[in-house]
Amino acid sequence: MNNQKITVVLADDHTIVRQGLRKLLEAEGDIEVVGEAETGREAVKLADKLQPHVVVMDIAMPLLNGLEATRQITKETPRTKVLMLSGYDDDEYVEKLTGAGAVGYLLKQTAAKDLANGIREVFRGNAFFSSSIARRLLDHLRSASGTNRPRQKGVHLTMRELEVLQLVVEGFSNKEISSELNLSVKTIGKHRQAVMDKLGIHHVAGLTRYAIAKGIIETKALPNIDASMPS
Repeated sequence: MNNQKITVVLADDHTIVRQGLRKLLEAEGDIEVVGEAETGREAVKLADKLQPHVVVMDIAMPLLNGLEATRQITKETPRTKVLMLSGYDDDEYVEKLTGAGAVGYLLKQTAAKDLANGIREVFRGNAFFSSSIARRLLDHLRSASGTNRPRQKGVHLTMRELEVLQLVVEGFSNKEISSELNLSVKTIGKHRQAVMDKLGIHHVAGLTRYAIAKGIIETKALPNIDASMPS
């Protein structure tokens, strides 16, 4: 049997979570944690630098959320597999993340039991989902194959709009977002307006509630909402 260890980068903004995951994986003889990232942007840089077999990625990451970080990693480091780890089991996010290139999606509630096996499966080139998500995906597939009914449409935000939304609710000004994303202030303004128009929400507090509900951000990552910039 090949003695090569599966190299892993852990991406989560909570130090205690990363420490717990590292300890869990260190007990596995065939898995090695080679790096840790506390922001989505750092995860992208580490994936490029270390070329790990697998990145374990949280969705609610500061500066660059897990969705956009996944898209960038799968584009720039295609041999690296991304396994999402989240407390959210929203079907819309599972669909968006697999569309962005993630090959697995685990709930944090089942990480202790499933994470090592999930890493092994995606390393082998297979998909891996928490059992509850896998059942729903199978149900959706069966339902879709038995009907020609069009899927219900919801609000669709582009990857860039999701990225701008995250930075807005984290308290960044348009100028700061412009610097962070290397786009013009005018372009950021257009993205921000598009987000508000699509969601029908025109104030930061409402955008914040939406972002929390969708798992884009977590409450502890936020500045004081009252002090956030006006819409």
